[in-house]
Amino acid sequence: MNPERILVVDDEERIRRLVRMYLERNNFLVDEAEDGTEALAMALESEYSLIILDLMLPGMDGRDVCAELRQYKDTPIIMLTAAGDESNRVHGFEVGADDYVVKPFSPRELVMRVKALLRRIGAPQVEPQPASTMTHILSFPGLVINVDARKVLVEDKEVSLTPKEFELLLYLAQRPEKVFSREELLRDVWNYQFFGDQRTVDTHVKRLREKLGRASDLVPQHIHTVWGVGYKFEVVEL
Repeated sequence: MNPERILVVDDEERIRRLVRMYLERNNFLVDEAEDGTEALAMALESEYSLIILDLMLPGMDGRDVCAELRQYKDTPIIMLTAAGDESNRVHGFEVGADDYVVKPFSPRELVMRVKALLRRIGAPQVEPQPASTMTHILSFPGLVINVDARKVLVEDKEVSLTPKEFELLLYLAQRPEKVFSREELLRDVWNYQFFGDQRTVDTHVKRLREKLGRASDLVPQHIHTVWGVGYKFEVVEL
């Protein structure tokens, strides 16, 4: 298999060099960009398996890069943010980031996040199922999920989701009526065994509902909040 290529975007050369070293030790190919404008051009011109994107960049910041890129590509994005910068982290999720890591960060943890996200993106099913029971098309009132093509149709219109939004929707939809805690979703969808902010789940659910809601008033209601616990997929009839 060809090595996966990752774009590292940060205005600090020291951080780029550190991240590159750890990624290359794990057999990734690495490109670098030092500002948002350069990063966006590279991300649009080349195919990357994943982008590590600093939030605070000179000129075009990470949120603007993420929002612009999401109009054209669903490349997985891990955003680097400053500690205590909750509002910017939430905004990062809202414009399409898949994960975030807080500075100062452990390079080993960052590599774990990269591998976990790529592992989830590469899996056609959220968990292995026997071939005889594997479902490739999930159909609900107003909603069709094509698992193999990773496409979602709402009222016969295709809705563009980020990789993590798609995986979250698929995970819930494969198990209607089952209630999942935020911890379970972080473990199974994000593959976080020992770390992860539960607000990550809430922010992704919010953005997922918003995207589905642009095409249908009904479909977002399939994702039901179980107060004090988490979420479940509950089919709402037309």
